[in-house]
Amino acid sequence: MIRAFILFLLISVSLPALSQDFEFGKPGADEFEMKKYLKDTNAHALVLKEFGKARITSDDGVPLIFNYHARIKIFDSKGFTQGNVTIPLYIGDKNSFEKVSHIKAEVFYKDEKGTIQKSELDPEKIYREQINGHHAVAKFALPNLRPGCIIEYSYQTESPFHQTFHTWEFQSDIPKVSSEYVAVIPAIYIYNIALRGYLRLEKKTSVIKPDCFNYGLTADCTEITYGMSNIPAFVAEDYMTAPSNFISALYFDMVSYTNRDNFKIKLTKEWKDVDYTLKHDDDFGKQIDRGDFIKDKLPRQLLSNTDSLEKAHMAYAYIQKWYKWDNSRGIFCINGIRKAYDGHLGSVADINLSLVALLRSLKIPVEPVILSTRNNGHINKLYPVINDFDYIIAKVVLANKTYLLDATDPMLPFGMLPLKCINDQGRVMCTDKPSYWMDITQPEKRSTAAILNLNLQADGKIKGTITRYSLGYAAYEKRKAIKKFNTTEEYVEDVAAKLNKVKVLKWEVAGADSLDIPVSEMYEVEIDVRKNQNNDNIIIDPVMLDKLTINPFTLDERNYPVDIGSALKSTLSVVFTYPGGYNVIAQPVPLGITIPNNGGSFVTTISVEPGILKYSQVEQLNKAIYLPSEYPYLKEFYNKIIQNQKATVVFKK
Repeated sequence: MIRAFILFLLISVSLPALSQDFEFGKPGADEFEMKKYLKDTNAHALVLKEFGKARITSDDGVPLIFNYHARIKIFDSKGFTQGNVTIPLYIGDKNSFEKVSHIKAEVFYKDEKGTIQKSELDPEKIYREQINGHHAVAKFALPNLRPGCIIEYSYQTESPFHQTFHTWEFQSDIPKVSSEYVAVIPAIYIYNIALRGYLRLEKKTSVIKPDCFNYGLTADCTEITYGMSNIPAFVAEDYMTAPSNFISALYFDMVSYTNRDNFKIKLTKEWKDVDYTLKHDDDFGKQIDRGDFIKDKLPRQLLSNTDSLEKAHMAYAYIQKWYKWDNSRGIFCINGIRKAYDGHLGSVADINLSLVALLRSLKIPVEPVILSTRNNGHINKLYPVINDFDYIIAKVVLANKTYLLDATDPMLPFGMLPLKCINDQGRVMCTDKPSYWMDITQPEKRSTAAILNLNLQADGKIKGTITRYSLGYAAYEKRKAIKKFNTTEEYVEDVAAKLNKVKVLKWEVAGADSLDIPVSEMYEVEIDVRKNQNNDNIIIDPVMLDKLTINPFTLDERNYPVDIGSALKSTLSVVFTYPGGYNVIAQPVPLGITIPNNGGSFVTTISVEPGILKYSQVEQLNKAIYLPSEYPYLKEFYNKIIQNQKATVVFKK
C-alpha cells in the first residue's frame, strides 16, 4: 500500500467551493437573456461554465483519462469562432498515442416565437487530422450558430503519457465566468505542480481517496480541485514572448514514480546529471570533439591568422556561408556535423555545434549555450527539463569580452543574435566545469537615421534627396527586407510605392551585402505637392518616412512585460528650402516627452528663417523590456507621438 504524498509548489487556499461538473444541455433562462458580459462589454463570447477532470486509472495500460465540458454564450457573429473546436492529440509511436471519444456537442437558440430549439453535432462531421509526426487533432464545427445562442460540448481523451499529466488553462481569448479543474493522482506518482500567469486561484482543496488505485500496487489517490471565477480574457499584444509564459494555467511535471516492483524511479534530475549526459551524448557532446575534419578544409589564410578574434570572425563567416539552415530546431544534432557538412544543410544543432567544434579545434575559447526561443516560452529553472530547450548557440570569450554566435543566418553579424533567441536566460554547457545560467540579451541597438534635404521649386514641385542609415539590429532587419526581393531595383520600387506622391529619379543602396557596416540608402526624389492642393498653399508632411499612425499599445491594462528585444534610437533631420514669396503659416509644435526612470524620450525641434525651415526628431527607447507597471507610460508616450506627427507645415504664397 502506498499512501498519498504530492509535492506542491502552490499555496493552498480555502474559499467557498465552486460547482462540480454541471448537467449537460440545461442552460438557464438568465443565460439566454444575457445580451453582453458586464465585466467585459467588448467580449464577443463568454465561457459560462468550464469543467475538467484528469485521472490516472487502474485500467489496462494505466491510461490518463481527461474529461472536458464547456458551455459558451455567443453574443455576436465575431464569437462564432468559438464554435470551431480543436482537440490536440499527441502521437508517440505505433503503440503509444492519445485518442478521443465521447464527443458530444449541441447548440441552443430561440426561434422567432421565442421557443428554445436545439441543434446537435452530426458525428459524421468530426474530423481527425495529422499535423506532423507527433501531433494530430480532432476537430468539429457546431451547426446553426447565431448571435445570442449558447453552445455546449464535452469530450474524453485517453493518454498513455503520464509524465506531464494534463495542463489546464484557466485563461483563453474570451472571458470566463467560472473554470474548475480536478486532478486525481495516485500516490505512486509525484509531480511538481506550478501555476503560471498573474491570476491567483480562488479555490484549491484536496482530499485523500483510499485504495483508489490498484495495478500491481495498491495506492491511495489525492483528488485536488482548482478553481477560478470572473477570469478576464488573455489579449495578446505586440512585443511579447510566448503567450504560454503569461496565460494563467496549471502545469504538471513528473518528479518520480513507483513501478510495479515497488522501486522508485526518479525522473527529475539535477544539472550535474544533465551535464554528464549531454557531454557524453552522441548527438551533442561527442559532436563537439569532431571539428578537426572541418579545420583541415579551411583556407590557408584563416589557419595562418594569429589574431584570435579575427580568426573567430573568419571561422564564423565560413560556417555561415557553408551551411543552409533547414529550419529544424532542437539542441541535438539531427544529421551529425559530418553528414550536415557534406550536404551543406543542417538543423540549428548541426550548424552551431559545427561552429563550436571548429572554434574549439582552432583553440578559441567556446562553449555551447542551450536556450528556449521566444515562441517556445520561458524555462522552468527549478529543475532541468531538457525538452524545454529548443535552440543552441555558441559563446566565445576573447579579451574578457563575450560574443554570442548563431551561424544559421548568413545575414547575422558576428556577435549578434536573432530576436527569437533574446529570451531571458540560456544554459552554458561547459566541458570542464558545471553548467550555469547566463542572461541572453541584445547589446546592439536598433538604430536608424534619416536626412531629408528638400527644395521647393518655383513651379511648386519639390526636389531633393532622402538619405537613410540603418545600424545595428536595424541594419540586420534592413538586409533581410532587401533580400526578400529578387533584385535591389525591385526593393527600391517597393520603397517608392510606399512614399506618397514621391518619384524616385536616382538611387543608391550600399552595405546590403556587408555585415559589418551600416546599410545606407540615398534617393534623389521629386515630389509633386500641387495635386489636390490650393494653388496658394503648399502643405508638407515633415515626417514622410516611418510615420507612426497606430499605437501598438491599446490595452487598458497589460499584465505581462513589453519585450522589444533591444533598445532603439531613431533620428530624423529635415532641411527644407523655399523661394521668396512664401511664408510659413502653420507648423508642428515642438515636443519633448520622456518615459519615467530613464525609459525613453521623444524630442522634436523646428526653426523657421527666411527661405529655410529645419525640423528634427529623436525617438529613444532605452530598455529592451518594460514592466507591466510601465505600460501606461509607454502607451501615453506613443499616443503623444502620433498626435504630434499629425501636424504639417503649410506654406502660403
